Amino acid sequence: MTTLNYADYLLVDDLLSLQRTLAPPETTSRAVVLAEHFFIVAHQSCELWLKQVTLDLEAAADAMTPPNGPEDGELALEYLLRSTELLRVLHEQVLALERLPLRHFAAFRPFLDGASGAQSAQFHQLSRLLGDERRQGRLYRAFEQLSEEQGLSVSEVCARGTRAGVLNRIADSLLDVANGYWHWKLGHLALVSKMVGSNNGTGGSTGVDHLARRVSLPFAELRQLRAQVHEKLS
Repeated sequence: MTTLNYADYLLVDDLLSLQRTLAPPETTSRAVVLAEHFFIVAHQSCELWLKQVTLDLEAAADAMTPPNGPEDGELALEYLLRSTELLRVLHEQVLALERLPLRHFAAFRPFLDGASGAQSAQFHQLSRLLGDERRQGRLYRAFEQLSEEQGLSVSEVCARGTRAGVLNRIADSLLDVANGYWHWKLGHLALVSKMVGSNNGTGGSTGVDHLARRVSLPFAELRQLRAQVHEKLS
């Protein structure tokens, strides 16, 4: 019987074969090929972390959706806390991309054709989960349901603060998730502005202008309710 090893468990050979640069090495400098490889690794890593974040946030929403057990609020909180850390990792990967030399990016960018990060299906899934200033996403609606099941409105959870127990900790964590998401998007906006300025995106968007319009803070109602508590206390 063969013992499972690290490489087989993680399918390392398959994983390391997925970075396929398009800049032709026979006519492109090694520095440009390595820059494109770095670009691919960074974005593939983001997609992997996005997969985990969306899985965890979906699980958090499921845990908060009735019928609930006595431990489901704590379980939802665990998922939210992990997601906060993973959004920080995503933001740090954007910061790492700032080490991509502009001249090298300009050299391989034409090979991207119409491929654009705006086409990421997982990013759109995360956006729907979180919502924005105009609409509540599934995650917040699930929190409303959990609060109602425990006999409280979200407004009352905010007013009670620590006396609301796990509901208060979930509210805090929701805002941490939202802030992490916002910082990640701002970091990406700053990176694109640095690299392409006012040029259009590879997917045909207006580049920085398009991204700037999409930078939003989820959970607007929760923020408003917390602000009202602050006003009463000040």
